[in-house]
Amino acid sequence: MSRVIVIEHVTLDGVMQAPGRPDEDRRDGFEHGGWAQARADEVMGRVMGEGISKGGPLLLGRRTYEDFYGFWPKQKDNPYTEVLDKTQKYVASGTLAERLPWANSTLLAGDAADAVADLRKQLDKDIVVLGSGELVRSLMRRNLVDEYVLMIHPLVLGSGRRLFPDDGPLTALRLVDSVTTTTA
Repeated sequence: MSRVIVIEHVTLDGVMQAPGRPDEDRRDGFEHGGWAQARADEVMGRVMGEGISKGGPLLLGRRTYEDFYGFWPKQKDNPYTEVLDKTQKYVASGTLAERLPWANSTLLAGDAADAVADLRKQLDKDIVVLGSGELVRSLMRRNLVDEYVLMIHPLVLGSGRRLFPDDGPLTALRLVDSVTTTTA
């Protein structure tokens, strides 16, 4: 049985919204997009690369899938594009139709958490989730997340969509590893 591993950039106040670019996700009037970019370094890149290079599939929500597809296939001379293109991608969406445009992409049918529970039974490699906040929270509610890899940035934004919602259940986590980056 596979495990579900969630990889996220988060601020000290738990915000995960739009770490990559100013225009990435402006829902609810969010104006701090791109907050993680100035803090990225080789160490963080290596940790991210290790997470997605283990050969298992990616699990993405619709917004993250569309955002990644609009960006990564156009990038050249980086270690991620080829890996992402070749990786099996499962997409949870109630609005997309089958025949997804990005190579190796499969739309999950029905309830996302039910589909992921079934995938865990069928696959033998870990399933990695990048971004996809709404999807991650639905998996949390069903206790389907086995591991969190959190890139915690020393930044407080004060607003934005958070990984762990205020109304979430009590969850005890255990630190199994930590790596310090070169940026503050």
